[in-house]
Amino acid sequence: MIQTLLRGFVRLSACALLLAGNLMVVAPMHAQEPAAPAAGEAAAPEVHQHTLMDRFREGGWVMYPLTLCSVALVWLTVDLWMRTALKNMAPPGQVSQVQDLFRAGDYVGAYQFAKNNNSYFADVSRVGLSFVGEGQNAVEEALFSELNKTNATIQTRINYLSVLGVCTPMIGLVGTVTGMMSAFATLGTSGVGDPSKLSGAIGEVLVATASGLAVAVPAFMVFYILRNRLQGSMHGLQEIVSSLFRKMPYEHLKDAHVGEEEFYAALPNWVAGGNDGAAVAVAV
Repeated sequence: MIQTLLRGFVRLSACALLLAGNLMVVAPMHAQEPAAPAAGEAAAPEVHQHTLMDRFREGGWVMYPLTLCSVALVWLTVDLWMRTALKNMAPPGQVSQVQDLFRAGDYVGAYQFAKNNNSYFADVSRVGLSFVGEGQNAVEEALFSELNKTNATIQTRINYLSVLGVCTPMIGLVGTVTGMMSAFATLGTSGVGDPSKLSGAIGEVLVATASGLAVAVPAFMVFYILRNRLQGSMHGLQEIVSSLFRKMPYEHLKDAHVGEEEFYAALPNWVAGGNDGAAVAVAV
């Protein structure tokens, strides 16, 4: 519970810092007034400094979805960086406690501890303990299945970064197309006599394209970094869990029910019914 709250706080803090940084950049930056030219000197040309908000307006409507994509990029990056850390997937305190319970032979206590703690290590250990009565093969298959489930769950989140990397250039391209349409429309109505209108439309084209690429490039970089980080952490988690069950005394745990899962399979009702059930026809 505490780790979940901590993750949420860190993610919100990262997004808040991103928005605060944007506001600081967007804040109007007034240039210092140029000094009055001396007698006989020509006045220096006035330089207009563009703020981020000016660029945002030039980019047109596509800047709004691109801003949402950038916030999603920061959120996913922070969230997945924490999720793919081995110390978060298998907290050392939980690993040490489960190892002590395994050394003491308290498998029921280990199951209860894993059930009451929230981590990928606890989930995998709990599933493995619930199959110890079925034998070594059943435990190994259960561990393999749960590890694959964990890997697929995190990998699905990482794939969203790839989606951002693919979609944001397309969004910028839409802004490019609309900006070109506006530029040609301006050129058709005003001609080249009013370059300010034409430059505004061309500015929309360039800003939209650059903004889409500015989100896509970091998204792809983070995607590959986190994918490789996940593979390393999954190998570490597999080694930790495998070391727990390597010397499991399966011969003493045969048909033991360590977990609390309910079994739904039972003898057929015509077998349990005795003589009355013998007359029941079974359709195969």
